[in-house]
Amino acid sequence: MKFKVPRGTQDILPAESWKWQKVEQLIRETCEVYRYSEIRTPMFEQTELFQRAVGDTTDIVSKEMYTFKDRGDRSMTLRPEGTAPVVRSFIEHKMFGWVDQPVKLYYIQPMFRYERQQAGRYRQFVQFGTEAIGSADPAIDAEVISLALEVYKRAGLKDIKLVLNSLGDKESRIAHRDALVAHFTPHIDEFCTDCQNRLEKNPLRILDCKVDHEHPLMKTAPSLTDYLNDESRAYFEALKTLLTKSGITYELDPNLVRGLDYYNHTAFEIMSTAEGFGAITTLCGGGRYNGLSEEMGGPSAPGIGFGMSIERLLLALEAEQVPLTNDDALDVYVVTLGEAAKKEGFQVLQQLRSAGIRADMDYLDRKMKAQMKSADRLQSKWVTVIGEEEVEQQIVQLKNMKEGTQQSVTIPELIELIKG
Repeated sequence: MKFKVPRGTQDILPAESWKWQKVEQLIRETCEVYRYSEIRTPMFEQTELFQRAVGDTTDIVSKEMYTFKDRGDRSMTLRPEGTAPVVRSFIEHKMFGWVDQPVKLYYIQPMFRYERQQAGRYRQFVQFGTEAIGSADPAIDAEVISLALEVYKRAGLKDIKLVLNSLGDKESRIAHRDALVAHFTPHIDEFCTDCQNRLEKNPLRILDCKVDHEHPLMKTAPSLTDYLNDESRAYFEALKTLLTKSGITYELDPNLVRGLDYYNHTAFEIMSTAEGFGAITTLCGGGRYNGLSEEMGGPSAPGIGFGMSIERLLLALEAEQVPLTNDDALDVYVVTLGEAAKKEGFQVLQQLRSAGIRADMDYLDRKMKAQMKSADRLQSKWVTVIGEEEVEQQIVQLKNMKEGTQQSVTIPELIELIKG
């Protein structure tokens, strides 16, 4: 029997994993500048957490979750998104009582969704996300959006755009909901089963349907922006002003609703405009979720966050042909000739590594020519050669691979020369 990687997942081999490390390092450095701290939540949670927070009518909960019973007959779900677990942790650990508010967190963690595999979309994928919980100030919305854009900017992407919408507060959404029901009801039988189910439970989700997005009624559907009350409209105008003053350009899209029930007020997506990137252009999406903490049994704690796919970020870099540099050249390759030299060489290798020098050696008892070829392939800057004579004299032959020069040195001199 031949085992293969599960469908919808991937092995990230060394030829690619260094790119992930570069991107993750860039993300961590950006979060440090913005004073966001890392949080790591469990890979699985109680199923009810996602049902309650994300919403029963969402595709995530109704179609895409990996759910199983544990040995205690409890229903558990592999984490499909990051916000609900972070808010759960915020409540459980009473972060609302911390001195510094809002609480600003980020994560880089695998997520799991059972969906059709597409370019940059897997059933196990890695998501970078931020959550700022404890403030209803539009300035924190602007900060979160700015952070996401800054990551793309630092990565070198240029062909991106920010798309913005307001989903309004509860009062605004109720008025809009009634208008949507009246709009779609006469022709709801022309829509897919999912949309028919959404009509009464959550008609706003109809606008996010991938099956019926070309239906004529979609283009004439009531716009949520027409139903914003004065408070929601003022909040959205304040956010737009902050973004404009910060030099952040955006497009307004009244049909942008996002795919999760907990969103209200600010909703945004960052899209790739690179030629040939693909039909699905969204790189990152997020929004405000006032009321989610209360829905999960916690205190009032308005929040905003986003989720960003690492896979799709790497695809965007490839589409724009942005080079990532990998400085993995070896500092020293230790060549040994004979059993005694091999034992001595291993000690030298360990001393080099303890001094912070990237070093390696041969473990296949190959001849000197083959070992030197390995040093070349690894782009080693230096090569040390140790034979019987060097063992007796407690020295090594040190060769500078770029200049072609060679000299006899002691171990302390070797380390000093290489670090030097």
